[in-house]
Amino acid sequence: MAKIGIIPRVEGTGGGATFRQKFEAGLISRGFAVTHDPAEADEAILVLAGTRSLLPLWRAQRRGVRIVQRLDGINWVHRKKNTGWKHFIRAEYGNFILSFIRRFLADRILYQSEFSRHWWEDWYGKTSAPSAVVHNGVDLEVYSPVGQIDNLSYPPYKLLVVEGSLGGGYDMGIDNAIRLAETLTEKYNLPMQLVVVGKITDEHRARVESKARVPIEWLGVVLGDRIPEIDRSAHLLFSADLNAACPNSVIEALACGLPVAAFDTGALNELVIGDAGRLVPYGGDPWKLDPPDIPALAESAAEILRDPPRFRNAARAHAESALGLGKMVDRYLKVLLD
Repeated sequence: MAKIGIIPRVEGTGGGATFRQKFEAGLISRGFAVTHDPAEADEAILVLAGTRSLLPLWRAQRRGVRIVQRLDGINWVHRKKNTGWKHFIRAEYGNFILSFIRRFLADRILYQSEFSRHWWEDWYGKTSAPSAVVHNGVDLEVYSPVGQIDNLSYPPYKLLVVEGSLGGGYDMGIDNAIRLAETLTEKYNLPMQLVVVGKITDEHRARVESKARVPIEWLGVVLGDRIPEIDRSAHLLFSADLNAACPNSVIEALACGLPVAAFDTGALNELVIGDAGRLVPYGGDPWKLDPPDIPALAESAAEILRDPPRFRNAARAHAESALGLGKMVDRYLKVLLD
């Protein structure tokens, strides 16, 4: 039985931990053994972004174990906005580890999107290691529209934001969500409630609530198994992150039949296809954190809210055709084991 390593063993409720758990289950269901110790892997090791265990990784490679690095994006907001010196150092250290493994240790590289591949090659150059692009996937039976219709009462319409963290320089995402909800309520007569999933400080939350003109429901950090229910209870997902490499929140929403409205940055145009949602030009330079074109986004969001069945059906259909977990695991195995 082939034993595949997955390192580091990411824990918690974030995207990396969720991916590890799903991918590990997919490997086990196909008869593979899984280890989180580089010394025990005998076929291949999948590095989830980066790890400080560089020496064990090098030793495994010397034994003939294939090293495959999974990459999403690059830390960048700290270079454009003051996020504090601690966050700056963590972000730059993270970039160094990722780029070192990519340049010197990886035998293969799996990018989560074409956008991610172009970004890495633009900032850090191409590598001699072969690469492939595989979008993230979800369990289409767990993330499904089942029970959705019973939960969709309105008004108000529920605008959902799902992010791991709403601080550390990414706080403008929640400000954009509020402005979108306010515009839909006041200009389009579509009463909105903002529902927010993610880590936020009490101070930041109080500051946001003091200025918002729409009701906000704060769900905080939630376990992954609650996300399908939350997605099914909303009318629209706003993908708040800028230049996201392959946001799981978008893929999970589409699988649940929840359409997406967002600015056309990052990899979103690889995921939100046709009537699965609406993407609009940012209206400035997202890399400079320019103010976005909220009115244009609100116009597209209003189109979705006025014809829910059309967009919900399209969101689910696209997830079924391209974003299933089984398809993702098979494509990863092709790179890990040829």
